[in-house]
Amino acid sequence: MKLIITDLENFNIPVEGEYKVIQPQAPVRNCIGCFGCWTRTPGRCVIHDGYENTGIEMGRCTELIFVSRCCYGSLSPFVKTVQDRGLSYIHPDFVMRRGEMHHKRRYGNVIQLSAYYYGENITDTEKETARKILEANADNYDGKVKNVYFYHSLEELEGIRL
Repeated sequence: MKLIITDLENFNIPVEGEYKVIQPQAPVRNCIGCFGCWTRTPGRCVIHDGYENTGIEMGRCTELIFVSRCCYGSLSPFVKTVQDRGLSYIHPDFVMRRGEMHHKRRYGNVIQLSAYYYGENITDTEKETARKILEANADNYDGKVKNVYFYHSLEELEGIRL
């Protein structure tokens, strides 16, 4: 399954295969770092605002796709907040991967990450930052980067297929 996290309120990009979209439908609250998703309710955020199952949904997907406005080389505030709320995808225990310490995956799936950034005048520096952040996220999730794309406008996104 593809899990798509987007800041687009009217998401109408064609998607092939099984998928779920997380988009702005209600205000999303920030992760407060309480680690309740690791200890009190393993896999599920303790904040009940409609986004508490993000980590569980990540555990069900094979591809995590971000469709987001590029903000200084990163995800938009909404998409980043939802991503943070998926902290429960990883386990509190640590493992060594490629000489670095990372959290273990809670679930057996291996996620491929893709990002579709849009925005006017995205600089080369912002593009490089976005690529590095996505690679770091893939390392943290014990996954792989599949694709990173940049578009000048929302209109350009109309021609893509996920």
